[in-house]
Formats: sequence, structure tokens, C-alpha cells
Amino acid sequence: MDKAVGRIKKAIINEESILIYGDYDVDGVTASTVMEQTLSLAGVKPGKTTIMLPDRFADGYGMSPKLIKKAKEVGASLVITVDCGSRNHEIIDALNNEHIDTIVTDHHETADNMPVAIAVINPHRKDAPTESLQNLAGVGVAFKLAEALVKEGLIKDGQEKWLLDLVLLGTICDSMTLTGENRRLGYYGMKVLEKTRRPGLIELMRRAGVKTLSSESIGFQIGPRLNAAGRLSTAHLALDLLRAKTSMEAATLAEKLEVLNKKRKTEQLAAVQEIEKRGVNDEPVIIETGQWHEGVLGIVAGRLVEQYHKPAFVLAETGNHIYKGSGRSFGDFNLADALEFCKDSIIGGGGHALAAGVRVEEQNIRNFREQINAYYRSLRLTGQENYFKQYADLDLEDFSELNLDLLDELKQLEPYGAGNEEPVFRLKNVQFLSAARMGVDRKHLRIDLLDRNKKFFKLIAFYVPESWLNLDPAIDRIEPLVKLIENDFNGVKSVEARIVDIEIIDEY
Repeated sequence: MDKAVGRIKKAIINEESILIYGDYDVDGVTASTVMEQTLSLAGVKPGKTTIMLPDRFADGYGMSPKLIKKAKEVGASLVITVDCGSRNHEIIDALNNEHIDTIVTDHHETADNMPVAIAVINPHRKDAPTESLQNLAGVGVAFKLAEALVKEGLIKDGQEKWLLDLVLLGTICDSMTLTGENRRLGYYGMKVLEKTRRPGLIELMRRAGVKTLSSESIGFQIGPRLNAAGRLSTAHLALDLLRAKTSMEAATLAEKLEVLNKKRKTEQLAAVQEIEKRGVNDEPVIIETGQWHEGVLGIVAGRLVEQYHKPAFVLAETGNHIYKGSGRSFGDFNLADALEFCKDSIIGGGGHALAAGVRVEEQNIRNFREQINAYYRSLRLTGQENYFKQYADLDLEDFSELNLDLLDELKQLEPYGAGNEEPVFRLKNVQFLSAARMGVDRKHLRIDLLDRNKKFFKLIAFYVPESWLNLDPAIDRIEPLVKLIENDFNGVKSVEARIVDIEIIDEY
């Protein structure tokens, strides 16, 4: 960090041009914006910074060779990466040959040897003195650089806090554990987001129908719209939205993201329905191939994990008999380790323990399927089968306790996420009134209940198991496990619940 601060200080004094290189997901886009604003607060003059984001389809993850040409075009003598760079040794060597320095800020796993950069700021370095920051997202690492510049006196103390709305978005949307430092950043990030003056975020939340800020609204309303840009078009749309200066500019960009998000939903639904129709294999790891949009493969893999409770890879042909895909996992099955085991049958791949990308030749897909399933079996994992089992924090029988006062208390624990789970309530001794399918694809569910005092309560759930859709109030007695949500209809607020599990007690 000290080396990075020293190099940035030199760039400010010499009025050097700086190229920021990010990533195409929410973490990468928010981190790019945070880094640009950080440099501006530190004294880098307008016009001296340029942001470059990779194209998901042409470049893939990491530093693209195109950035060398771009750096030379804009006259940059310093490249700062966010959310990438730790394993891009060759690109950094090429930049060194052009006398262009590099500072890496990243949170992905590192190689045994660091690239030859001015500084590699990554809490996963093998020589890191502490593990307390290992859960930081890429945007969290970028924010740490902002804090270091405050300490150096280059940024006025207190100005950096206004970056925390973006830190919150990137951290939640990258599914980082919300304990320790992330808990601190997230707690204050929520307060800043509630007061944000960014026209882009204000307009995006309006278009998404966000009336109450929560981890859920960030993860399911704001995040998917920002991610839709990089999935189906260019991440620069999301970047431009976060940097928008006027409401008119923000409204135009938010509309484009809304259209892309609707297209994303359509593509995703088509892929999931095709896989469901033909059925998944009965092996421990799902491997599915098809002619699907490359930008939705990771979401589809995640959906398969939720539905079938198995790790999943979803691959699509990208030309020349090459398949590119995304994997999602859970529990103790580490995808990065699995891909290393399968390196002889794939072109390449890597990522996190729970999310990874892979490229495979068509002729090797069968080998890949056999190897990764053999690897899974060799681990003899225990407890995986219980990973999706939900446990209640509290049993409730009186719906009058599920009120707005309780919601206000629960909001004090926000933001929720891994390590700071949202409380789950089991609704006991309820009268099951009705169950109704909802949505265009009829995969969503609404359940109406009465408690013993005849007080009514409504539950909803999205993309539910078929067994839930077949529940019959005339036959089944249930105890739903739920998380509370606030419904705001025409300014009237009420408490509803999202179903996370349903325990069928017995038949009447």
C-alpha cells in the first residue's frame, strides 16, 4: 500500500495520465468508479484519468492485451487495476516494456509469485500479515487505497465516506461475507446509499421500484440491472450510469438497463426451461451444454444449484467447437480446486471457490464431466446434503408480532448476507387458506395463512420447487419458514414474508 500511495503521489505531482482497468460485473464497475473518484479527491486533474472495462465476450475476465494499446493512446504512464490483475503477469510485463507502471488492486486468489508491478494490493497475498481483510470485494480493496490516501493527507478526512454507497453495492453483489471489515463498510454504506446524490443510482432505484433499501433490494433489484449491461451488452452502460451528472442522462441510461434486464430474464428463463424439459444428469455435478446466450450462463448455473442442490456448470458454444461456461457451487466443493484437477480436459478456467469460468473443447466435454464428478466423489464430502436445509431463529404463532416495529428493529442489523444472515421465522399452528401460482412461467407462489386469532398473513416465493406448487390446503398442514419483507402499496406499508422453506407436518 505504501508503494502504491507513493507512486500515485508522484503521478499527481507530475500530472501524469492514469488508466483505470476494471471488470464487467457490479464489483468491477463500482470499483472503477470508486478509484476514479478517489484519484480526483487526491488531486488528479480532470481529463487525466481514463476507465477501461473488458468485454465479457471478446476479452473475458482479467487484463486484456488491448489495454496496452489503450494506455499508449491516452498517454498513460500508470495503470491501476481494480478487481483483477493478480494473475496477469504477462500483460504487466508487456506494460513494463512500454515503460508504463502498474498498481494492482484485487481480491482474487494470487499465484505463488506476484507480477512485477509497482504494488500488488491484495488481501489474499501469501505474505499478507493478516486474514482480517480477506473477505473484501474488489471495491473494498479500492476503498482501502482511498483510506490510505486520506492517511497520507492527499484526501481530506471524511470525504472518502461518500464512496461507501458504491462499496456496499459491490460487496453485496459479489456475495462477500458480511463480517468484520465488510460489516463496518456495509453498515455505513447503507447509510450513505440512503442519502446518495448520484443521479444514476437515484434513477435506477426509481425504475426498479425500490421503495425500501435493504440487502434484498440491492441483491435482487439494483444489482441485476447493473449486471445486465456486462452480461448482454457493454458494462460501460452501468459505468456511465454511476458517473452520470444529470437526471436526464441518468434516466436515459436507466431505461437502457431496464430493457437489457428484461432481455436477460427472457434468455435465462428459456435456458432453464430447456434444461428442465430434457432433465439433468443424476451425477453429483451438473454439466449442461446448449446454444444459450453467453451472458446468462452463470445465472442459469446458479438457478440449477438452487433447484437441484448440486454444483453446476452451464456451457454454450462460442465457435470453432469451443464451449465457454460458468460454474456455481456451495458448501465445501471448491470450483477453483476442481478445475485445477480437471486441467488436462479443459482449455482453461478459474475463479472463486463458489463461482468459476471454464473453456472446453467440444470433444473433451465428456472427459470434463467424468473428471469433475470423479473429483467430487473422491472428496467424500459430508454435510453437503444439509447445506440447503433452513433453520428457524424463532417460532411464531401470533401474526400480530410481525409488524412494522419489528421490521424497523431488523433493519438495524442490515446489511444482511453471508456471515450476517437475515433472521428466519417459523410460522407454527397456522391455518393454510390457499396456494396460488404466479408469474408468466407460473413458477412463483403465493400462500395465504390465518393464525389462531384469525389474523391474515401473505407469503410469496419465487422460482419454487414443484412440490411447493402442488401443495393443497385441503390436505396439507404446513409450517413455513420465512423472512420478513416490507410491502409499500400506494404509500401504505405492511409486513409480508418471503418463503425460504416449507415444512410439511402431516395431513389433516
